[in-house]
Amino acid sequence: MSIRVLPDFLINQIAAGEVVERPASVVKELVENALDAGADQIVIDVTDGGRTMISVIDNGCGMTRTDLSHCIMRHATSKLPSDDLLDINFMGFRGEALPSIASVSDMTIDTYRAGDINGWQMDCATGEIRPSDWDGGTRIRAKNLFAKTPARLKFLRGDRAEMMSVLDVVKRLAMARPDVGFTLNNKWRFPKNQDLSERIVAVMGDDVRGRMLAIDSVSLSNSSLSLRGFISEPTLRRASSVDQFLFVNGRPVKDKVLVGALRAAYMDVMHAREFPLCVLYLTLDSRSVDVNVSPAKTEVHFLEPSHVRAFIIKSLRDVLAKTLTNQLHVTPPPQVTTFVPRELNFNMPQFRVCAPHRGVDSDDVKSDVQEMVSKDACVAAPESELPLGRVIGQIANKYILAQSGENLVIVDQHAAHERITYERLRRHAIKSQPLLTPIVVSLRDEDVVAVLSVADEMRQSGLHIDAFGDNAIAIFEKPADWDLNWTDLFHAIADEVRDRGHSSQLGERLHLKLANYACHHSVRAGQKLDMAQMDALLRDIENTTRGGECNHGRPVYKFIPLAEIDGWFERI
Repeated sequence: MSIRVLPDFLINQIAAGEVVERPASVVKELVENALDAGADQIVIDVTDGGRTMISVIDNGCGMTRTDLSHCIMRHATSKLPSDDLLDINFMGFRGEALPSIASVSDMTIDTYRAGDINGWQMDCATGEIRPSDWDGGTRIRAKNLFAKTPARLKFLRGDRAEMMSVLDVVKRLAMARPDVGFTLNNKWRFPKNQDLSERIVAVMGDDVRGRMLAIDSVSLSNSSLSLRGFISEPTLRRASSVDQFLFVNGRPVKDKVLVGALRAAYMDVMHAREFPLCVLYLTLDSRSVDVNVSPAKTEVHFLEPSHVRAFIIKSLRDVLAKTLTNQLHVTPPPQVTTFVPRELNFNMPQFRVCAPHRGVDSDDVKSDVQEMVSKDACVAAPESELPLGRVIGQIANKYILAQSGENLVIVDQHAAHERITYERLRRHAIKSQPLLTPIVVSLRDEDVVAVLSVADEMRQSGLHIDAFGDNAIAIFEKPADWDLNWTDLFHAIADEVRDRGHSSQLGERLHLKLANYACHHSVRAGQKLDMAQMDALLRDIENTTRGGECNHGRPVYKFIPLAEIDGWFERI
């Protein structure tokens, strides 16, 4: 069969299949063009979920007649000043959006450039340009979407579902640019120059107010790499990733490196099946990231993905690790030592929480957990230096009651001690066991390459490996008392590296090991504590990193304002 050169209209329709998947894709491309044109007010109107009409009006710089005639030509763009594809500083740059949209809809463009004697209108179906009375910015209307390609039309979902997808796109772009005003169907409004915290509330819902933690971090080794934004406190989470907004150099992305780093940062404060909320803006040199990966421009490739991932994890964990005492800006009371292991050895019987004490009612619970601290070890401190306040008593041998200023504080004793134990385990060095005879694991060549690419990260978890020929890996050191199915582990690591560019398998298994130990060797629900033990527990949790949540993401303490209690009894 001879080679056929395809006609332009078919080329554009093929390109549209990559760029214009659904009405939300059209809205995304048109709004990004408006942002690139310098607009600070954008009005979007969508009819019948986008099937009947999509209209985007902006107050950007507009186009001259010549620019208007070029804008629907394939690969014509104003956003690449040079031929360097690594120097991209605009939302769009491929020059495919407008010709692709025009090929699958009835599109018209009205535009005005300051200094022209009049505006211009173009019918994209015929290419005819005529003068118009349009006097500011640009309006693009795409009618009868996919009418020219009915096979695509039948794959659209219902109007409501398509409208929700459009709303999601607008929310992501509104989060990318809080300085720009967005209006969708005269119903959803995001004002211009809105404070980022207020825009987060407007986009995510009022339940996030006051529960987001600020991030502002710059890499010490690379000043061009920075991360800012907000992440949710661990007790604020969703059942899906719907409220995760990730941006690279201002561009909304769905990137595996960023998602993996976010998951790793929350690994020991949130259940794996739950998702934190975030708005994170990663900024780095444009030459260190390739945005020319897919026509939809939602994927990126980093030049140094492992460095970016490590920087993000550290930045997030530093914020999540702030103690209650740090947050309230008070001087921490003297630390009461309740558990100091000699070495991190996974041989569980070697661990002791502390010495037995007659004050613990061991008959109430089937647990070998010992008391927190002896009665005379409790350190007196001024009320102002106690964020969780003074102990009042214990309820159901589960919860500690305290008063802090004008608040009643309720503390889950098991969750509190579990977090304390876990953090002290994490801080201690991992004990590695050198092997007299290396363990050799046979793998496929490609699996060996994938596993060795994260060998340095595994070394931090106590596992020292190296190549053993082309199709095997040798283990020279491993965490003490870890006997795993190494073949299955390395297969899982290799699969994850190929899919995500990194692997968290070993870190997650280490976390699970520590978390299980901490859970089984902490004060239990149902265990009676005396006042000194309860006070010592509160003082410790005040100075413990990530002390607001246990290892499974459950809250450790709650504050109830006394004014709220007064309301219960109609004292207000």
